Amino acid sequence: MAGRAPEDYANAAGVSGRHGTRRHGAWFPPGGATQERRAASAAGGALVVGAAFLLVGVLGFIPGITTGYDGLEFAGHHSGARLFGVFAVSILHNLVHLLFGVVGVLAARKRAASRVFLMVGGGIYLLLWIVGLAIPQSSPGNFLPFNVADNWLHLGLGVGMMALGVFTTALERKAGDYPEPDLQHQ
Repeated sequence: MAGRAPEDYANAAGVSGRHGTRRHGAWFPPGGATQERRAASAAGGALVVGAAFLLVGVLGFIPGITTGYDGLEFAGHHSGARLFGVFAVSILHNLVHLLFGVVGVLAARKRAASRVFLMVGGGIYLLLWIVGLAIPQSSPGNFLPFNVADNWLHLGLGVGMMALGVFTTALERKAGDYPEPDLQHQ
């Protein structure tokens, strides 16, 4: 094949070229993307956060894990159900957790979408914290419902998700993976 430089080829022993590395029959992009690097990436963070939201959404429908399950209502501050006996939940609240989890898992497929999920999702949770502080718990405006424990959890989630988005992006930039390598040379 004329016209190709020797560095374009990689052998099974792990020789690197400008288009990546071939090891044991698998191709890896430049920079040696490994499972460890994915776990420390925004995509790994979005996957973990999304999976956690899916788990919480499912647990909100399990009697015993959710105390006062017989008081679980579709929405509103009258729902007497408490996830782990602490966090106020309703059917709508659990569905929001499930939806947020699906979005997180899907966002984990792309690094840019992962960063957006972590940063925007973190911002949403900070907004929910502010709303939870501003609206009285017995108010019709508390339709998800929120209690004091939910409010503090929302603060922690908001700060944690945004910090994860910033931290993983900084790691990717340091490794030369941000913006994505295929976008760097366009």
